[in-house]
Amino acid sequence: MRDNRSKINIQSMLAPAVRTTDATSSAIDLAGYDAATVEIHLAAGGITFDSTNKIEFTLTHCDTSGGTYDAVTDADVILPAGRSVGSGGIVKSLVAAAASASVDRIGYIGNRRYLKVTADFSGTHGTGTGIAVSLVQDRARLKAVA
Repeated sequence: MRDNRSKINIQSMLAPAVRTTDATSSAIDLAGYDAATVEIHLAAGGITFDSTNKIEFTLTHCDTSGGTYDAVTDADVILPAGRSVGSGGIVKSLVAAAASASVDRIGYIGNRRYLKVTADFSGTHGTGTGIAVSLVQDRARLKAVA
């Protein structure tokens, strides 16, 4: 078995929490790494999701931390088979019942330096849903990662 700990860095984009309202991460700097994966961690749905009562996760990127963030496109990410990026950079939509926990991985292959993620809640969410979003930075240019 080989060690991977000293080659990757994991940052929290959205801290684990039971959420009922929108949340946007701070900007995450990708400098010093040649690969990045966004991981969306979900608990079982707090409500029965549908086309009105839903959560959509959008991914945006920018060249500077304080600049204007643009929505990612299909050319910027690798999504699970059969999915494509929705309008405004939607990389994951909860629009149907989610009875069990899941982790979704989105590979970032764009060429921007900073990333942000937003959990966008629509409709009524009387019961929250457990959400966390992490960024795994890989292929560090300087070894080893602290």
